Amino acid sequence: MSIIFDEKRKIFKLDTPNSTYAIKIFEGGYLLHIYYGKRLNDTNLDFMIPSTIDVSYSPRAKSVLSDPDFSTDIKPMEYSVNGTGDYRVSALQIRAACGNASTDIRYKSHKIYKGKYSLPGLPATYANTEDEADTLEIVTEDVHTGAVVTLYYGVFNCYDAITRAVKVENTGKEPFEIERIFSTCVHFNRMDMDMIGLWGSWARERTPARRPLEHGIREVKSKRGSSSHYHNPFVALCDHNATEQLGEAYGFSFVYSGNFSAQCEVDAYCQTRMIMGLEDTDFGWHMECGETFYAPEVVMAYSDEGLGGMSRVYHKLYRYNLCRGKYKTAKRPLLVNNWEGTYMDFTGDKLVSIAKDASELGIELFVLDDGWFGERNDDKSSLGDWFVNEKKLGRTMGELASEINALGLKFGLWFEPEMISPISKLYEAHPDWCLHVGERERSEARHQLILDMSREDVRDYLVDTISNILDNANIEYIKWDFNRNLTEVGSALLPPERQKELFHRYVLGLYDLNERLLKKYPYLLLEGCSGGGGRFDPGMLYYVPQVWASDDSDAMERIRIQYGTSFVYPASTISAHVSAVPNHQTGRITSFETRGNIAMAGAFGYELDLNKLTDEERALVREQVANYHKYYDIIQNGDLYRIISPFENDRLAAWEYVSGDKREVLFTFAVMRGFFPTTVQIKLPGLDPELVYVDQKTGKEYSGSALMYGGLQMANDDYMVNGFSRRDGYSEIVYLKAK
Repeated sequence: MSIIFDEKRKIFKLDTPNSTYAIKIFEGGYLLHIYYGKRLNDTNLDFMIPSTIDVSYSPRAKSVLSDPDFSTDIKPMEYSVNGTGDYRVSALQIRAACGNASTDIRYKSHKIYKGKYSLPGLPATYANTEDEADTLEIVTEDVHTGAVVTLYYGVFNCYDAITRAVKVENTGKEPFEIERIFSTCVHFNRMDMDMIGLWGSWARERTPARRPLEHGIREVKSKRGSSSHYHNPFVALCDHNATEQLGEAYGFSFVYSGNFSAQCEVDAYCQTRMIMGLEDTDFGWHMECGETFYAPEVVMAYSDEGLGGMSRVYHKLYRYNLCRGKYKTAKRPLLVNNWEGTYMDFTGDKLVSIAKDASELGIELFVLDDGWFGERNDDKSSLGDWFVNEKKLGRTMGELASEINALGLKFGLWFEPEMISPISKLYEAHPDWCLHVGERERSEARHQLILDMSREDVRDYLVDTISNILDNANIEYIKWDFNRNLTEVGSALLPPERQKELFHRYVLGLYDLNERLLKKYPYLLLEGCSGGGGRFDPGMLYYVPQVWASDDSDAMERIRIQYGTSFVYPASTISAHVSAVPNHQTGRITSFETRGNIAMAGAFGYELDLNKLTDEERALVREQVANYHKYYDIIQNGDLYRIISPFENDRLAAWEYVSGDKREVLFTFAVMRGFFPTTVQIKLPGLDPELVYVDQKTGKEYSGSALMYGGLQMANDDYMVNGFSRRDGYSEIVYLKAK
């Protein structure tokens, strides 16, 4: 077992291959956090608990007789609560029927078992076999309210990952309100660390931001109703000097798709508390007697091999123990999406002509994007009217799918199920189905409102209308879009005391809709999208194994977007396409080769009108299709090493994938801006120094040690003249195999 309980010392020790997490049951039933870090060999850990320090302004806990100065305001509490002596950021706050929000939980019992816990109605990581993970459940109780709070810990035996979740049950005689509930709380007896978050906006998602911790509270959050373009539900804490390959790094990733908060507080004694969970500005949950509430999961990853080591933990765990279904491991079809090729200006014949070219070029899936339903010829109408516009297509959807299937391609379709247009038949029939607050003005964005996903009748309608299309056409792929954030978050069905539940109920409804469709159509490949990467989070990956990373398809911009995304998410989840030039978002002109090389670092495809390609470009597509198949396994299943960061070097970027047996290496080098007066020598990490590697293009041989410690020289006439780069937007892929 990876979890042991030392009965004598009252210490839980949770071990992954390279890390240890330790908790102590202290006198009075208080749970103290002892340690999280490099793996330890024993449970003699009491000495790690910080000694009692100045408590002149901190309340003492009367139930601790052995230490009259014991204070929850200073000690490393395993799961912090509000209003009973701990003034730091709290993970839990419950308001009793009497109106008071003082919360106090104490240890009651625990159990340890093989396998991984699950969370009803919520996405979570899972064990493929019982032996892959172990679970610790610590049951605590607030005797005043009757709240029984269960702390879940999942420990993976092959990854340096520990998961956290929380369950609250009302076993009392009166209702109460959960006003704040975070899923993890971790104490560090230090503050000499940096905090890293991933910020962004539309078309520039997931930019790493790194700052040293300081006294006070630092927070990353979203209260937009989705995880959002602006802040991803991930933070890392790391040593000040941690690099991609060296130093300790702790990752915290929230398996959730709605409002979240990650808060890091450094107190007056230079201790750090890290909490992550549901953002509480617009959250509340009314608990009647006998009711149960589950908080979503946080995945914590540890690495003593720098930020790259942390990322590789997430990549493997999320690929194999979060994503589900056929396409968790099955090879993804190489697709073309018509959006940037035609937008909504198309006919059925035009779509078939693109599909014909796709078939000739070796592409495997054709995706019809927005504009095929209702009266949808622009973005001003018809969302919610999921009925095929046969007049526009000149045929039924089933007939279109059959024509495309006859060309040897799979067929996919775009939906935006959560949205409703004020100009639509659905809105005319059900104006109360959208999120709204009484007679308050209903804010529109992109000319659309948002369906109340907490309503079962809304979800039933969506299942029925989407099923009617899927049942009458051979559709094997759905692109699921979400193009605005939540406003006027009110429901016509919820009573006043439950309106603050709606943000969370919305997300639960979204998950329910996804689950129902996938159970009915298990062969479907779902791709997530939210104005690009506005809902790229682990919660969605439980249902969709890939997400459109950004609406910005410019290759140079995508280097940064995909690089930042890789801090948490594996290449298999990052949809990346070759698009037309001048680029529709930036106007930049980049070579077809470079557009392909950058898009290759993800779930590869095309986003353009294939009918408009030149003969030279068609030849390049065939070459890229061949490379997609050649490199697929090493990109999707290999270990990623980020080598040159485009955020730290405004001219160059470089990364590589290394196969599990270290016998294959795929190295990508990009020149974002030219004119740097040097020959570039790049060390390749992660190789086997004892092997000899052969460049599959040139036949040159290199020892692994020379590549690792000396480096691969990237100065050649393709992009260098007299020691200076002669053009921007150049890239090169080097494929090495061991002899």
